[in-house]
Amino acid sequence: MAATRPFSRFEFMIAWRYLRARRAEGGVSVMTWISLIGIALGVMALIATLAVRAGFRAEFVDTILGANAHTTVYMAPQRVTNAFTDDVYIVPGRIADYEEMAARLAAVPGVTRTAAVIKGQVMASANDASNVAEVFGISRADLEAMERIVDPATSSGDLARFEEGIAIGSGIARELGLGVGDRVRLIAPEGARTAFGTTPRVNAYEVVFVFSAGRYDIDRTRIYMPLAEAQSYFNREGVADEIEIFVSDPERVDDWTWPLLEAAGEGAQVWNWRNASGSFLAALDMEDDVMFVILSVLVLIASMNITSGLIMLVKNKGRDIGILRTMGLTEGSVLRVFFLCGAFTGVIGTAAGVVLGVLLALNVENIMAALNALTGGGAWQPEVRGIYRLPAELRLWDVGRAVGLSLALSFIVTIFPARRAARMNPVEALRYE
Repeated sequence: MAATRPFSRFEFMIAWRYLRARRAEGGVSVMTWISLIGIALGVMALIATLAVRAGFRAEFVDTILGANAHTTVYMAPQRVTNAFTDDVYIVPGRIADYEEMAARLAAVPGVTRTAAVIKGQVMASANDASNVAEVFGISRADLEAMERIVDPATSSGDLARFEEGIAIGSGIARELGLGVGDRVRLIAPEGARTAFGTTPRVNAYEVVFVFSAGRYDIDRTRIYMPLAEAQSYFNREGVADEIEIFVSDPERVDDWTWPLLEAAGEGAQVWNWRNASGSFLAALDMEDDVMFVILSVLVLIASMNITSGLIMLVKNKGRDIGILRTMGLTEGSVLRVFFLCGAFTGVIGTAAGVVLGVLLALNVENIMAALNALTGGGAWQPEVRGIYRLPAELRLWDVGRAVGLSLALSFIVTIFPARRAARMNPVEALRYE
């Protein structure tokens, strides 16, 4: 008998017949099903986990970029010496020519928008409740350019009246019991200067706009105030604290550091969103790698069942192997037959896992909503995780990694029992037949 072509139709036919075990060989069939189900569940868990991790990172970055500047330029603190006591004080840097600086920074290639900003800490008080808040003094035009802030689906009020009041986050509004049209008192420690020193400044403002940025920490602490009013309120007349800058590609924001420093001039410093959240993003990336390794072990364990099933199959098919070898079937053909038996299980299990994993990833929010309903809202806590929902983002790269890992492990663990079958002596296999 002539040697068959590698992976010929004849070898596929024998492998498929061996997988369809008769009732007397039910143990082989059971092991095959266990292997297939285990691989499918492992691939499903891997794809769903990677999709959730990718979606969580994308949602987190989107909330950062939708409610914050991509990068900011500010002046370095200055050392001032008292002429009478020789005491040295550190004075925060201010930008006096903020309009000119904003224009220079806007001219840098790749910069899409700039905005002068005043920042300050206050105590917000209303309805016998209080909360610490961070005030951003900004123009209405710059505030309207923030997509996460002005989204009509998550906000209420009239931003056209921004110069008449303030805009507050939904978290502050909820804690203080405020709505559009209500008034809130803001208390700043650095207020009016008098002959007896600086006294706290207390002003009442009307809430004209309530926003939800999608980040729990932002909604719970942030207030927007008109730039001119913030300059007066925080004693910043004629100056700005920093210039917020938005670029065309936020993921490559580091590329603009040196051009912005050159445009800003001496004493300027740059702080971008990666500096502020880089450690958290690095932790997410590290967690992705760790989760991939852990779930890979689960897929490996499921794949090892293929080895057990094939060893049982080789033992049950010893007589058939002996007959095929005496008929002229080569060791290579026998190896490929049993390799295909394991490969079929791996391929079918992987395909089923991909389908289940994709379905799970696409419906993860509905599943999470059902869990929240069953647990009374305790399954997902925004104050702990920072965002309001569990997102999922299917990426072809993640699905490809899961498929490649599953197939590779399935093929590797198949080699040992397949070689054992190929090296079986036909005389020994038929001696007691």
